[in-house]
Amino acid sequence: MMKTYLSIIRNCKVAQRWSFSHATRCALSPSPSFSSKWNCKMLMVRRMGTDIPTEDRTYYITTPIFYVNAAPHIGHLYSAVTADYLHRYKLLQGFNSRFATGTDEHGLKIQQAADAAGQDPLSFCTKVSEGFKHLFESFHISYTDYIRTTEERHRCAVEHFWTVLQSKGFIYKGSYEGWYSTQDESFLTPSQVGDAKDSSGKEIKISLESGHKVEWMKEENYMFRLSEFRSRLQEWLEGNPRAVQPERFHHAVLQWLQEDLPDLSVSRQRSRLQWGIPVPGDLDQTIYVWLDALVNYLTVAGYPDTHSQWWSAAHHVVGKDILKFHAIYWPAFLLAADLPLPQTIHVHSHWTVGGKKMSKSLGNVVDPLERSQRFTTDGMRYFLLRQGVPDTDCNYDDDKVVKLLNAELTDSLGGLINRCTAPSLNPAQVYPHFCTDSFPSQRTKAHEGRAVDEDYHMLDAVHALPAVVEQHYESVHVYKALEAINGCVRQTNGFVQRHTPWKLDRGDGRDQLWLDTILHVSLECLRMYGTLLQPIVPEIADKLLSRLGVKPEERSWAALDFLVKYQGKDCPFEGRALGPDTGVLFNRLERPNAEKGKPKKAKKATKVKS
Repeated sequence: MMKTYLSIIRNCKVAQRWSFSHATRCALSPSPSFSSKWNCKMLMVRRMGTDIPTEDRTYYITTPIFYVNAAPHIGHLYSAVTADYLHRYKLLQGFNSRFATGTDEHGLKIQQAADAAGQDPLSFCTKVSEGFKHLFESFHISYTDYIRTTEERHRCAVEHFWTVLQSKGFIYKGSYEGWYSTQDESFLTPSQVGDAKDSSGKEIKISLESGHKVEWMKEENYMFRLSEFRSRLQEWLEGNPRAVQPERFHHAVLQWLQEDLPDLSVSRQRSRLQWGIPVPGDLDQTIYVWLDALVNYLTVAGYPDTHSQWWSAAHHVVGKDILKFHAIYWPAFLLAADLPLPQTIHVHSHWTVGGKKMSKSLGNVVDPLERSQRFTTDGMRYFLLRQGVPDTDCNYDDDKVVKLLNAELTDSLGGLINRCTAPSLNPAQVYPHFCTDSFPSQRTKAHEGRAVDEDYHMLDAVHALPAVVEQHYESVHVYKALEAINGCVRQTNGFVQRHTPWKLDRGDGRDQLWLDTILHVSLECLRMYGTLLQPIVPEIADKLLSRLGVKPEERSWAALDFLVKYQGKDCPFEGRALGPDTGVLFNRLERPNAEKGKPKKAKKATKVKS
């Protein structure tokens, strides 16, 4: 649908490129009329997200389930926030959306960690899982299902899935001999293993991808016929270029598939691994942790009885370190079980600190809960999605957080709403009226109004904004969407600054009409920004829209009908009382103290007085 929409927009010459040249021509000539071009654009914008067949309005998004061997860090939060914005965005568009996250609690690594902590595995898992749940609730992660692989519903789903694969002849009893990484819970081929030395100088073998130690393992277990699915996986990826996104990772998976796929060991001897789901019919074997974990997506969808509606609309958000499990093993398992493949696997890169991977040994692990106390939960959500680039590792830095949030949330967006709702400019505290004489949709020499070319360019940009944001939200290039929104916010600030409404003479009727029009246009721009930002910063967006007096039922994607008075229609907000003033939109942050590594006491942003 998005490609179709953008194609129509290009054909109508109302894509982003039209803004300056077309606005200028319309401003200087009565034909073509600016209002007719405007109506064409508005028809396209209103159609966005609404002309989707009812049967296609189901959406299912998942994060990976997080391994409970350690406390959550900022990388886990990034996965969760990414899936959360997609879920919220789809809800705004009127989709029936389900959002699943949770914890992966089986495996040798968990068994060893619980033993080291002197706890039974379930108690150990419960404590860490509750930590993830607390983090997600603190950051307003709006999941609809939180799954733990130790739940009974999941065990039943895994057992059924195993039985299906086995009954179709894709699981057989065999012998595995090769390298295994307990840390990664992964089997490796010789080409994936290299030489290294441990901290004592002893020579060891490691995974070339993760750097974790590997050990040679030989045991009798069950094997999955992965080798039979290489060509089918290639056909799937080549026929579905958006199956794995961004494109870089799609190419990476195809590159992996250039090599032969050996059959995969899908169980461990029970004598070595007790903490897991036993193989149905063979209590001497435990199901491989990755097969167990991946089935969680089906469990939440209602497998094996009621999964069809949700599973046909499945989308995954995963980190690049687990791409092979999700883009090769998982699709192969699904093909073997005659189940549909995921619509899209959205892959993101890692967060580093000082250019280095976060690790306890380096002491550079970023605690998201601690940072939220300093920068707020919405502040951290905004930073991660504004700075996160899916196909490139991103570097976390406290100073960068402060600079970004102060510039874009406090000064630019916060300053704009403070100025436009200030009693000195808007003493009646209402959504002012728009005057078509002051800002005509069709400028002539006899009727130029008081708006200038730059103002029409701004209207063009804000009109195009929902289409631009939708395109980037869909492709999970959120940073580009936020960049576009911030660019429009700057243009709106420039519009207000350019016309200096605080200098207008309220005793002059024409000046008062122009003042009201400036504020009306600015508040309409803010309403658009607030609506579009809801999936990213839900608390800030709610505060902004509430200040404008926008009701909850007026905040959907379908409500992105910008400046309807300009089209000659009635505006439902005109003359409406503004909402209560609850203070600045986002408090100014102090830069971290270089010596202590902590910020000074935060002070409130100063309201603009006009």
